[in-house]
Amino acid sequence: MTQLQSQSLRYSVDGVAFEGRLLFDAADSALRPGLLMAPNWFGVGGGAEELAGQVASRGYRVLLVDLYGTTVRPGNAAAAGAAMLPLKQDRALLRRRLLAGLEALRGQQAVPMDAARLAAFGFCFGGTCALELARAGAPLKAAVSFHGALDTPDPADARNIRGAVLVLDGAQDPLVPREQLPAFAREMSEAGVDWQLLSYGGAVHSFTDPAANNPGTSHYNAKVSRRAFAAMYTLLDEVFA
Repeated sequence: MTQLQSQSLRYSVDGVAFEGRLLFDAADSALRPGLLMAPNWFGVGGGAEELAGQVASRGYRVLLVDLYGTTVRPGNAAAAGAAMLPLKQDRALLRRRLLAGLEALRGQQAVPMDAARLAAFGFCFGGTCALELARAGAPLKAAVSFHGALDTPDPADARNIRGAVLVLDGAQDPLVPREQLPAFAREMSEAGVDWQLLSYGGAVHSFTDPAANNPGTSHYNAKVSRRAFAAMYTLLDEVFA
């Protein structure tokens, strides 16, 4: 029987305190893979933690990474945008925070974890984060982006990617410019990355988020969400085999 637990995991970056959430099945003593989950622009919160728990219940150790610091917990879209924008504009800072979160996951002692089997995934802004962590050369077996932007300041950084990449895209997503898709394909192909891009017809932004209810812009799509998560789990089974 699953005994899902959530524990605080604290670490620091550039003198700033961060607190992620480590989720795992306490009844499972096996050496399991570790996953870094980058949440959407609202950061660490109830909805994100619930989602991380769903993934953890499938046999993973999941760190819901804190990208803003312990004093920043956005409560509305304006606050979320203000917290996210500096990181989108400073990818070096974003990567430092992501790498610190990954190191915190690798070093955790709460539960058995195979530190040689690591991957990252994220949603919206978190999807961008998962790709940036891979471009930073992190030791990931896979990086998975759900409805995240695909742009990066230096596409040549794709040469640093060490694992497989999976992008799960809403074909009608107005918040991810469509020209980013062919640019991303060129970036990955020129770097020789093992990559996939699945674009789901009828889906817009935030298609995995049950709370998203802005038709035509950000809207939950249960069928597409199921298909996208199935694609991620298939890839993880492959790279962790």
